[in-house]
Amino acid sequence: MKDNRPKVIIITGASRGIGKSIAQKAAEGGHLLALVADDENELNQTASSLGKADNLLVLHGDLRSKPFLRQIVEDTYLKWGRIDVLINNAAWRSLETLRTISMDTWDKTLQICLTAPVFLSQMAAEKMESKQTKGVIVQISSIMADRAGGTSPAYAASKGALLSLTYEMAALYGPSGIRVVAVCPGNVSTAMSNDFKNAHGENISENLVKDMEDLTPLQRSASPDEIAEAVLWLASEEASFVTGTSLVIDGGFTHNFNSYKNKKSQYPKEF
Repeated sequence: MKDNRPKVIIITGASRGIGKSIAQKAAEGGHLLALVADDENELNQTASSLGKADNLLVLHGDLRSKPFLRQIVEDTYLKWGRIDVLINNAAWRSLETLRTISMDTWDKTLQICLTAPVFLSQMAAEKMESKQTKGVIVQISSIMADRAGGTSPAYAASKGALLSLTYEMAALYGPSGIRVVAVCPGNVSTAMSNDFKNAHGENISENLVKDMEDLTPLQRSASPDEIAEAVLWLASEEASFVTGTSLVIDGGFTHNFNSYKNKKSQYPKEF
């Protein structure tokens, strides 16, 4: 028998990009949302755009703080008495190579992209088990877990580790009815795909995105809404037998061999 109650969903990085789209679509579905982000103004703006204040819990803070992680889980549980879904979406990264990255930058990236998701998952799963909730934890990884570019070492490492931990957590929590899954987006039209600069400080994001889109069979980037739809499907009962795996959403990029510019030069009538 399906549980038709609104789900209690924690979303980190909820103020922009993919996280904001997830929040908007979840709010449209009548779910109860704990919205988490580090930018208070952006987070409040997002919350204001979602309508029913009674259905929202706004939590502003730094995911590197363990007390804040605990606050997220405890405040959500206190407000609604359960946690059904945790979506670990928040991310931070620098653009530089392993030749120059500092230990401080490395640590910050891993704390936000890996350590925070791990311990939020631990804390949320504890609440789920205490209520015998058949909950869901969704980790937002990246195709960079498998397709590194050499320019974001800490980010790539954290996203790869997040995949491994998805499988580990699914094995651990599965007997309690808790599903753990990962999503690996390709290029998505967000602020994070628009901050690439060359050695002179000029923004070259448009050229890099065009190159990536030319390697993508669907010949475009994803919208945040397309990723959000998949995330919410994985968190729904329609995906009730999906756990311990990852869903790649990259328009075919990962398994394409070369650019369409090159394909057309070889077979102009075919492509």
